[in-house]
Amino acid sequence: MEILQSTLEQIPFFSIPSIQLQDVIDVSLVAFGIYKLIMWIKDTRTWAVFKGVVFIVTLALLSYFFGLHTLSFIIANTLTVGTIAMIVLFQPELRRALEQIGQGKLWGNSATNIEKEKEAALDESCVNSIVRSVTQMAKVKTGALIVIEGTTLLSEYERTGIIIDAVISSQLLVNIFEKNTPLHDGAVIICKNRITAATCFLPLSDNLSLSKDLGTRHRAAIGVSEETDAIVIVVSEETGNISYVRNGNIKRDLDGETLTKLLGITKKRKSPQKKIKLWKGRGKNG
Repeated sequence: MEILQSTLEQIPFFSIPSIQLQDVIDVSLVAFGIYKLIMWIKDTRTWAVFKGVVFIVTLALLSYFFGLHTLSFIIANTLTVGTIAMIVLFQPELRRALEQIGQGKLWGNSATNIEKEKEAALDESCVNSIVRSVTQMAKVKTGALIVIEGTTLLSEYERTGIIIDAVISSQLLVNIFEKNTPLHDGAVIICKNRITAATCFLPLSDNLSLSKDLGTRHRAAIGVSEETDAIVIVVSEETGNISYVRNGNIKRDLDGETLTKLLGITKKRKSPQKKIKLWKGRGKNG
């Protein structure tokens, strides 16, 4: 191997750099960071801007190699001002990325997050109450927006509404979202198997790729799921369709059984009990 390397090094303009362990780690970390960055911005409006930046950088490199000094000067000053402008324009996206890093979403679930998810998991009775109320409201086309807290605290959204702190029941949820009642407008937040607040305001999603037939209620559900790891259930007031939203993704036109499975509870079928027949007979005398 050393003979081959020394032979190749004698060739003009050809040399084999020595690669050490820290070089491999360095390149791997940079590649992983770039991959995570691309995957994060792929589903946001930043993707279009990213493609524009790649085009400008490519144009800058070409102008440098071909000696186009005026174009290089213009592009260099544009990139300097554009960096500051991008920080201002995409402040929500940058904040969301930092929140995801803090929550461990970009690096996978940590042991702490797993424990928090177990604490935030709903009891089977609570899930059944939510599904029962949602299906009942869907039949009469009563609009509803229910947010179930995950590992990310929803305190800032709870403060925008009215604190309730009540046990979850289908009757209470139906009554909250009943039309022409004081609490029907806004979102209900559920935390640790309790209804903590109602009439809460949620951030609207600015994802331009969303379907145009999604109204404000659905965009609010997607918006809060983009900023947190909460689960959101929506009942459309126009169609009565049930939707499930998580991590910015929406599943529409669900029934009660499907929603129950998505919430993590699978209805167990009762296994048929074996009938033991008792035979009563008369003993035979020999």
